[in-house]
Amino acid sequence: MAQVPAARRALAVLRLLAGSAGPLPASSIARALELPRSSTYHLLTAMAGDGFVTYVPEERRWGLGVAAFEVGSAYLRHEPLERLARPLLRRLVDRVGEIAQLGVLHGAETLYLVKEQPRRHATLITDVGVRMPAQLTASGRSMLAHLPAAQVRALFPGRFVDRTGAGNPASLRELRRELAGDARRGWSAEDGYVTEGLASIAACSFDHTGHPAAAVTVTFRREERPAETWPALAAPIRATAADLTARLGGRAPSAG
Repeated sequence: MAQVPAARRALAVLRLLAGSAGPLPASSIARALELPRSSTYHLLTAMAGDGFVTYVPEERRWGLGVAAFEVGSAYLRHEPLERLARPLLRRLVDRVGEIAQLGVLHGAETLYLVKEQPRRHATLITDVGVRMPAQLTASGRSMLAHLPAAQVRALFPGRFVDRTGAGNPASLRELRRELAGDARRGWSAEDGYVTEGLASIAACSFDHTGHPAAAVTVTFRREERPAETWPALAAPIRATAADLTARLGGRAPSAG
């Protein structure tokens, strides 16, 4: 049982590196994960021995190793997340009559894995395989809302992208304030940040550690659903995300 905390720390390192724009110094890894520096160096050395991380001596930074790539490639072949989510999204579409999507965080971007749609649907830019800045998308924001503040800060070191001029967060401070509100209410929304005239509502699904695993999103024409109706629409989206959490064997993070 003593090995379990070490395994969790190793997984946390992999998640942090997977979510960063590039290799990170050991000091940044230790700070982001709140680990002692000495323990972090020992952990990175052990993970490097098994090929899960690699050290770049010229930059004095650590990045993902070949073994991590092999695991990721195996995941793409198995597509477990997509297989578990698709029937849930289909039922959600039948209930709300709008496009539903499944997205995951890929660094500072949202990557869309699954899309289900009714016969009548709006044209979307966010098709399967498309990546969008996570702070613009409801799905990205719903996942970012449940990440540690240090990790969010590491993901957004520079200026924010503004696609439509719709008033999306322009700074890390603004984003963190909005994410805190999203975490409290249990869902996120974007109003024309990605495509003019379209809005989205999303809720997060979690893995067994309470870490954001994916997000369920519904996108609709803004003119057809005024903002006062959004909480009612959020309810079935949250229920679908909770069902996916259960299918993943996950758990929602503890309140507070």
